[in-house]
Amino acid sequence: MATASDDVRKKLKALGTKVTKEIEAKESPRIEIPVRGLSNVEYDEKSGLLKLGGQVSKRSFLNYAHAKKFMQTMLVANFAYNELLKTGIHTSLRDMFYALKRTLPGSNENTFEEQIESDHCVVDLEVSVDTLREDLHLSADVRGRVVGPVVIKDRGDTIDWAKLGSGGWAIPSNVEEIEFKKVDAKFILVIEKNAAFERLHEDRYWEKNNCIIVTTQGQAARGPRRLIQRLSTEYKLPVYVFTDGDAYGWYIYSVIKYGSMALAHTSDRLGTPDAKFLGLTMKDIEKYKLEKYTIKAKPVDIKRAKDMMKYDWFQTKAWQNELKTMLEKGYKAELEALSSKGLKFITETYLPEKIKNKDFLE
Repeated sequence: MATASDDVRKKLKALGTKVTKEIEAKESPRIEIPVRGLSNVEYDEKSGLLKLGGQVSKRSFLNYAHAKKFMQTMLVANFAYNELLKTGIHTSLRDMFYALKRTLPGSNENTFEEQIESDHCVVDLEVSVDTLREDLHLSADVRGRVVGPVVIKDRGDTIDWAKLGSGGWAIPSNVEEIEFKKVDAKFILVIEKNAAFERLHEDRYWEKNNCIIVTTQGQAARGPRRLIQRLSTEYKLPVYVFTDGDAYGWYIYSVIKYGSMALAHTSDRLGTPDAKFLGLTMKDIEKYKLEKYTIKAKPVDIKRAKDMMKYDWFQTKAWQNELKTMLEKGYKAELEALSSKGLKFITETYLPEKIKNKDFLE
């Protein structure tokens, strides 16, 4: 039976074969790569996701401005094909950088100077052959934890997310090969802050409410986003996103729901269009009398909010009002502000009320 790795190897081999034929035909070998800039990112209302438009750039070996980048891209493709996919080995982006960094014979020119160069080549490969970095067997740093009534199988090990003590399960960057053996949850609660996750975990919120709680520990990395998307899609679980009441928290929700502008080419595998915002709102600040616990918005917060008001995916009346109110009030609030009402206020009052009343922003 063909595997995901077999499919990716076929795509990389096809790329190599194309380049070889162009060289044999005495043509300048080239790679076509969809443009990943903001000018080529579109909001698709039908799918509810950010997607790349039709703009394509051509990287040609015999173009002086493209030659080094072309060489770097082919080095990364060859490394993924022969060193990783053929052998079944996984490695980090950092390890790959060092494995490929060397001085070209007879010159003072290095293949790569900084890791950001090889990282960019990986993303170029993703968009050009329509795959995920994780399917190339390349991993990033682990960030994010999860707990709940779920049993999985990961590389032969059976893991019960409900029986991992106070730490929960650390979400790897690659969750493609994880097999869900049992999922008994009713919904997924995605939490921006690690502190809020700790509070809910200690209070056994996930057990009392039969749900999965995930902390992204800030902006969500690809592993947690893909895990959330898989659980939501494969088990039809509602997803609620619980973040600070500020432009950055709201943007974290946006990335989980719609995908990100930087990774628009992966939105269909990383975005969860049905996600709903359950975090702090300007209305919550007044309702729960948190005004004394707000923080003055900084210029960077104001700029982010103004930018978001222009995004097509934030044009609903509810979100326009939310962003406008924040700009008028000139303040923001962190999840921790809810602790001013008591350490268990989040688990016993705030979340139950919001979910029961379906007090979501979409």
